[in-house]
Amino acid sequence: MRENGSPGAPRAEATLTVPPDSRYLSVLRTAAAGLAAHLAFTLDDIEDLRIAVDEACALLLEQASPNARLRCEFGLTEQALRVRASAACDQPAVPSREGFSWTVLSALTSALDMEVEDDELIITFTRARGGRGQAPDSAD
Repeated sequence: MRENGSPGAPRAEATLTVPPDSRYLSVLRTAAAGLAAHLAFTLDDIEDLRIAVDEACALLLEQASPNARLRCEFGLTEQALRVRASAACDQPAVPSREGFSWTVLSALTSALDMEVEDDELIITFTRARGGRGQAPDSAD
């Protein structure tokens, strides 16, 4: 984990890269839970975050190119954990905001965005400590 002292920047960052295979999602869920525990998230908040990481990464796996890597970047502030998950895709498309996955992610996060950049699908979300409330350091 890298510590960062810049004002307004995450106070620490960590990045994990795994193969695009559902067997590796437990690694990402466990990393998110450990980082959230570091921020003194409640057990319920940690479980919500684990579900959000799982749901976001499952969406990426649906589109990821076979030889791509699933990348999860975690940024910690005093009150929140930011997750940026991405994967290279042959034909990336932003999942529907009307779908079940968007509904689940919206319910479990403080801020949520999905975008396509070049050949990557990117899902970014923030979970504030104490629930859904707006994360103080997030930019919507």
